[in-house]
Amino acid sequence: MESQHILSVLADNNSGVLLRISGLFSRRGYNIASLSAAETENPKVSRMTIVVNSDEDTLEQICKQLNKLVDIKEVRVLAPDNAVCREHILIQAGTSPETRSGLIEVANLFRANILDTAANSLILELTGSPRKIQAFVQLVEPYGIRRLVKTGVSALERGEIGPFEE
Repeated sequence: MESQHILSVLADNNSGVLLRISGLFSRRGYNIASLSAAETENPKVSRMTIVVNSDEDTLEQICKQLNKLVDIKEVRVLAPDNAVCREHILIQAGTSPETRSGLIEVANLFRANILDTAANSLILELTGSPRKIQAFVQLVEPYGIRRLVKTGVSALERGEIGPFEE
């Protein structure tokens, strides 16, 4: 049975690494639900948070294939109850003088920041759990979403894990 899995991947911070990882997924017909990547505390290493929907056998194959790549240092499957997961969204919603206060109330309810105001729209920013982001989008939808962009999930495992050693 398919379910969502979060992979935390440490890799050398070299050009082409992301291309090789996405190529691996593409060649094998695996879909990436979201991918977030950036340099870590060590500028030589990048951390990628990859969300996949798969069964356990496919997940195992993904991990094995990732570990075969030269630039990969570590692959971990994060347990939802043992990880902190966040997503970031910017959303431009249409508004009129009659609906502006309702949209601002929704923003305040979620503690979203209002980044830009125009005569007929607001740009809102929110960071939170994927579930919180989804609920926010659902409440903003009636006001008319013009554009939105999400980062995808970023996650770190909880607890005491020693620093990655090269």
